[in-house]
Amino acid sequence: MKKDVFHALGLMAGVVACTAGVAHAETYPSKPIRVIVPFSAGGPTDAMARDLALRMSKVLGQPVVVENRAGAGGNIGAEIAAKSAPDGYTLLFATNGPLAGNSSLYKKLAYDPVKSFAPITNYAIFANILAVNPNFPAHSFPELMKLLKANPGKYSFASGGSGTTQHLSGELLKVMAGIQMTHVPYKGEGPAVLDTIGNQVPIVFCNPLSCLSQVQSGKLVALAVTSPKRNPALPNAPAIAETLPGFDLRAWSGLVAPANTPAPIIHRLNEVVVKIINSPETMAKIRDYGGEPRPSSPEEYGQFIRSEVQKWEDLVKASGATVD
Repeated sequence: MKKDVFHALGLMAGVVACTAGVAHAETYPSKPIRVIVPFSAGGPTDAMARDLALRMSKVLGQPVVVENRAGAGGNIGAEIAAKSAPDGYTLLFATNGPLAGNSSLYKKLAYDPVKSFAPITNYAIFANILAVNPNFPAHSFPELMKLLKANPGKYSFASGGSGTTQHLSGELLKVMAGIQMTHVPYKGEGPAVLDTIGNQVPIVFCNPLSCLSQVQSGKLVALAVTSPKRNPALPNAPAIAETLPGFDLRAWSGLVAPANTPAPIIHRLNEVVVKIINSPETMAKIRDYGGEPRPSSPEEYGQFIRSEVQKWEDLVKASGATVD
C-alpha cells in the first residue's frame, strides 16, 4: 500500500515539474539572457557569439548579452556557466576545447562536459589551416613533409594555445606523419598568426576566422587544411587527408545551457538558433569565415559531444599532448 502511495506521489511530482517547465517556457524569456563566451573579446568564437546574440535578441524580444570569461583554455567560463541557475537565462557558447578536449588535457575540471550541460545545438565546424611564412623553404604540403622528415626537431609550429584544435592538429600530424616539431603556444591565435607573418615562428595552425584574410592577402601561404576534403574558401590548399588518409581534426562551436534546464526552454532555444543558422545571412557569414554551418537537434548535439570527448581522449593519449 505504502509503495503504491509513494509511486503515485512520485508520478504527481513529475507531472507538477513538467507542468512548471512548460509554464516557464511559455513566458520565456521575460528578462535579458546572458551568453558566456569562455574566451577573450575579439576572437573568432566571440565574433560568432556576438552575431548570434544580436539575431537571438531580435527573435526573442529580449536583450541577449555576451559576457567574456576567459582563462584556462575556456574552463573558467565553462565552470561559471555550469554552476549557473538552470533557468535558460545563462547559456554557454563554446568550442570543442571546454566542451570536449579539456577533460583529457587537464588533470581536474570543476565541471563535466557531458553531465554539466544541456545541449542546445551545434553551430559551425571549421577546418584549421596549416600555413607558413612566405619565405619558408617549403611551398607545398609534400615539400613540407620532406623538409620536416629530413630535419627532425628543427622547426616549430605556433598555435593559439595549448589544448586548442590548432595545437592538436600539429600533434596529430606529428603522430600520423612520423615527424618531429616543437609546439609554441600563444595566448590567442592573433599573436600566433602575427609572429608567423613576422617570421618569429615558421609554421602556424590557425582557424580560418583568424588567418584566412592573411592567406588571401599573401601574408601567409596555406599549404593544407585539416578537414577530410578541401575547403571551398581555399580550393588550392589540399586536405592533409589527401596525403595522410584518415586525417581529420576540426574545430567546432555550439550552444549549451546548464544541466537540468527545462526541456521546453531547451527546445525553444533550439528552434530559434537553428532557424538563425539556416538563414541565408548566417550561412553565408559562416562560409565566408571558412566554416560549415552545423545546426542540430539537442539530442544530436549531445551525441556529437560525447563522441568528441572520446575522440580527443584517444588523440591526447596517442600524441602525449599536454597543457603547458
